Amino acid sequence: MSCTRSAALIASTGSTVRETVDAKKQRYGAKDLATLFKGAKRILVCKGTKVTELEAGKLDPAILLGPTGNLRAPTARIGTTWLVGFGEATWREGVR
Repeated sequence: MSCTRSAALIASTGSTVRETVDAKKQRYGAKDLATLFKGAKRILVCKGTKVTELEAGKLDPAILLGPTGNLRAPTARIGTTWLVGFGEATWREGVR
C-alpha cells in the first residue's frame, strides 16, 4: 500500500523516476546497507507518523529493515538524501 501511495505522490509532483527496483525480486538486507547508502548525507526513515533521521555512516539495521529482515519499502534516493519507508509529509517535502 505505501508503495502505491509513494508512486501517486511522485506522479502528482511531476517528478520522474530514473530507476525502479522490485522489492519482491531484489532484496537488500543488513549486509547490503553500507554499499547501498554509500555517499548518503541524510537518511530519513518513516514508520507511520514517526520519522527518524540517521547520521550518515551510522546505519541502524533495526530501524532500516522491516520485519522480514529486508530494507523497508518504499525507498527513494533523491540526490544524497534517502527516504526509507513511507511518511506522506516527509515524502512530499523530499520529492518537491
